[in-house]
Amino acid sequence: MKKLVFASVMALASISLVSAPTLRAQDSITIKDPAEFNAYSQASTQSDPKAKAAGLESFLTTYPQSVVKKAVLDMLVDTYQGMGDADHALSAATRLLQVDPSNMKAIFLSVAIKKSQCQRAVDPKTGNLADPSPCDDAAALAQTGLKAAKPAGTSDDDWKKQTGATYPIFHSAIALDNALSKKDYAAAVSEYRTELMLFPPEQTTNGPGLVDTLNLAEAYVKLSPPDMVNGVWFYARAWNFAPAGFKPQIEKKLDYWYNKFHGGLDGLDAIKTQAQATVFPAGTMVITPADTPAQKIHKILANTPDLNTLALADKELVLAFGEKDDADKLWALLKDQPTPVPGIVIEATASVIKVAVTDDAKQSKVPDFIVNLKTTLADKDIPAAGAEYGLSSKGLAELDGTYDSYTQIPASDAVPATATTPAKDAMAQSVQIVLRDGTIIPEKKKPATPAHKPTPAHHVAH
Repeated sequence: MKKLVFASVMALASISLVSAPTLRAQDSITIKDPAEFNAYSQASTQSDPKAKAAGLESFLTTYPQSVVKKAVLDMLVDTYQGMGDADHALSAATRLLQVDPSNMKAIFLSVAIKKSQCQRAVDPKTGNLADPSPCDDAAALAQTGLKAAKPAGTSDDDWKKQTGATYPIFHSAIALDNALSKKDYAAAVSEYRTELMLFPPEQTTNGPGLVDTLNLAEAYVKLSPPDMVNGVWFYARAWNFAPAGFKPQIEKKLDYWYNKFHGGLDGLDAIKTQAQATVFPAGTMVITPADTPAQKIHKILANTPDLNTLALADKELVLAFGEKDDADKLWALLKDQPTPVPGIVIEATASVIKVAVTDDAKQSKVPDFIVNLKTTLADKDIPAAGAEYGLSSKGLAELDGTYDSYTQIPASDAVPATATTPAKDAMAQSVQIVLRDGTIIPEKKKPATPAHKPTPAHHVAH
């Protein structure tokens, strides 16, 4: 999916910051060497940006320890930034930070460019980072910026303007690193929320504020478990103000997560309207959750007069997810009753056949029915894994058995491998149903087609 990007890095970095003053002949710093002074004056007064950048770089090469090195690097940052040359601007900012580690302009520009590099390092197919270092660098610089003290000689009003322009972007860079590099979505949520709180509400309807409204939604739904309510809110907020070309992409996710939580799309328009009016959801905002599987099953049972008419897979669903009273109600009807078991053999011995009946069981290759056979099979008759049973009425081999017992199996988390035990995948809640007195009805053999005999020739006598 295309990324939602509203501003280039250089446009972002062009936010006005109070820069170091340009050195003039009457300034307190004096260049004593006439040749150095002339070289500085010639480079700093160039009107053509490329010539100015080249002149300033040449000056630094010739006079690497000049007393005006900091001022020259500051000019270089501005020059490259004005040219839209992000790579050289970052180089100049990095060198400026070496001589002035708390320089807010250099920190901010470096964070903005590194953050852009971080975003470009994401593989669009996998969503993984090819190189996490730009993300980590941007976050580390952002932390430095948040801790930087107000420079001497900077007024409170100017410092307020600088921090107002830079702090939201610093929190954005830290959030991006948490999400992409560290996969710490809870930390990403915290940083994105802090960022959006620093923006005036109107600045969250476009530019970086809108981009990170969407990123906040993404972080919420990647939590474990997903925070679908907050995810829906910020998807709705982003959808309201996104350019027309991006709305369908956002709406698809908004619909998915709302439906997943609520069980339908009714009421979503009201959420969209509320999200348009305010950045954060009000405490009165409520999305009614969908029925749980157990609640859905209870309604199905209440509306099914004859539970024997349920399909085998539906009966299994009730036994797997139903509340104990509902599952026991169905089991009272099934217990000691015969049933065919159409499915795929997962494992078989001479006395037991384990079968996957539901689509989930077939896909995961986990048996949900265990049939204990009435008569031991000869080795040649033991079905191979992958063999399939159906209904004899359709001419297929049929496996029959009598309901004997069932066990609900709770969901389990994935378990990583250790030196002595293999890894285990996460398992959804399920049920294992045991049948006794199993029998196999062989596949009906199609009658052999009789061989065609040619009709005897009749010869006419002449």
